[in-house]
Amino acid sequence: MSFLEQLGQVSPPGDTALTIGVFDGLHLGHQHLLSRLKAEAQERGLVPGVLTFRNHPRAVLHPGEEVGWLSDLDERLDLLRSTGLDLVVVVDFTRELSLLRPREFLSLLQQRLRLRALVVGPDFALGYQRQGDRPTLEALGREMGFTVTTVEHYMVDGVGVRSTHIRNLISQGDVAGAARMLGRNYSIRGIVVRGDGRGRRLGYPTANLAVDSQRLVPGNGIYATWAYVGDARYPAATSIGVRPTFGQGQRTVESYLMDFSGVLYHKEMRLEFVRRLRDELAFPSVEALVQQMGQDVAQAREVLAVGKR
Repeated sequence: MSFLEQLGQVSPPGDTALTIGVFDGLHLGHQHLLSRLKAEAQERGLVPGVLTFRNHPRAVLHPGEEVGWLSDLDERLDLLRSTGLDLVVVVDFTRELSLLRPREFLSLLQQRLRLRALVVGPDFALGYQRQGDRPTLEALGREMGFTVTTVEHYMVDGVGVRSTHIRNLISQGDVAGAARMLGRNYSIRGIVVRGDGRGRRLGYPTANLAVDSQRLVPGNGIYATWAYVGDARYPAATSIGVRPTFGQGQRTVESYLMDFSGVLYHKEMRLEFVRRLRDELAFPSVEALVQQMGQDVAQAREVLAVGKR
């Protein structure tokens, strides 16, 4: 389905104030932008809305480049709608769409989505080869009859909040730093699958999580996490890595759920990362590993208990 056909399926209830983007993770910077969008829409009697993409533009513009997602589409839509937006439009980013000139793109938004106000971040650009930069958008707005408002970066720890920076923090294992920019703990989800049973034999049975290959998994190490299964939440110690004590293997995500007894195979589980405890290490013996696992579990329980206070 073409971009025009996808827009044709939407019928806004009035003239709109729009912002455009992927909004991966819907971090504090995104939330800051959406707050400004809603305020402007309310002041002018417009419908606040978002145009977002089902896929990441980089996958089309730079084939083969991998982008680890901070949130899948369902999560993004849930997060966007939870902000109180009246309109969320999802379209595919295609080669055809990437070739539209800024004027063509904005004309379609006027025709189909009744665009009257555009609210964007300071680095925003649209259209073929990003020709629709801030000065171009403002000039087109004056000519075509819509306003352009630029919202400056939201700052955390002296740094502008961006999805790229959050991805870097998570890849390095700094899940606490990422949480400060997301406004919540980073989480991943998947189905619990059978492992090799080694954890059970060591006295710490673990749930092995199968995660979508496009989802960003934190860097290797041991983490204090919350594990969500159905409506229940359990404190957990989670290991990400290749289990070097037993030789290099496949990268896995394994969680020991404290205070849990039962079977988790084939169930969906969500892991919420609170803090990285240590690097993944190769131990000289199984006994040394088991001793360290006991310390990891105790430390994870302590960290999570502090977070509950």
